[in-house]
Amino acid sequence: MTQSPPLADSLAGRTIAVLGGTGPQGRGLARRFAAAGLPVVIGSRSAERAEQTAAELSQAVGGATGGPTGGPVSGQDNAGAAAAGDIVVVAVPWEGHAELLEGLADRLAGKVVVDCVNPLGFDKQGVYALPVAEGSAAQQAAVLLPDATVVGAFHNVSAVLLDDPEVESVDTDVLVLGDVREATDLVRDLAGTIPGVRGVYGGRLRNAHQVEAFTANLISINRRYKAHSGLRITDV
Repeated sequence: MTQSPPLADSLAGRTIAVLGGTGPQGRGLARRFAAAGLPVVIGSRSAERAEQTAAELSQAVGGATGGPTGGPVSGQDNAGAAAAGDIVVVAVPWEGHAELLEGLADRLAGKVVVDCVNPLGFDKQGVYALPVAEGSAAQQAAVLLPDATVVGAFHNVSAVLLDDPEVESVDTDVLVLGDVREATDLVRDLAGTIPGVRGVYGGRLRNAHQVEAFTANLISINRRYKAHSGLRITDV
């Protein structure tokens, strides 16, 4: 895996927790963050499964003890990971999104929570965006976590590319949405730790729906063209 860009000062001393870190998207993000030298805590419903995934990623990125090639990776249940992280990435299936966050509201208070969940449905015609009462998964998270700062990001990044150690550079931009400038800037810096990725401010949290829904279009593109498509913003 190619060398990651230097860490931004904003990320110094920050631990990244990934809830749902044993799933495809969460594992891929955890791999990239650890490869960049960030301490990572894998969260899962099963602490044993989280520990197993953490051990695998530690070996892959050389970060078992926070060595020169990667940050330390550990595993806990989702509650333990939420408590351990300074920046907490939510990468769980949509079906369990609300229940998980309701139960972790106290542990996530005062933290930056990065929601990358896409509410999608599948039928015989393919993939489509599901309606969400609050407007989007990110807005639902903001309602359920009133004492956290919620940012939407990483919705449109291929989990396959993220978790493939042979892919040195992930060719995509990440749209970052939120209502607090300092938090969106921080998450843009986090996106920039992944080689080839750039974080681009995409508007306030109320604009998260169309970004989440666009994943359905990308999945359709991938199926038709047998690709792992991404998004690039021009003239920025």
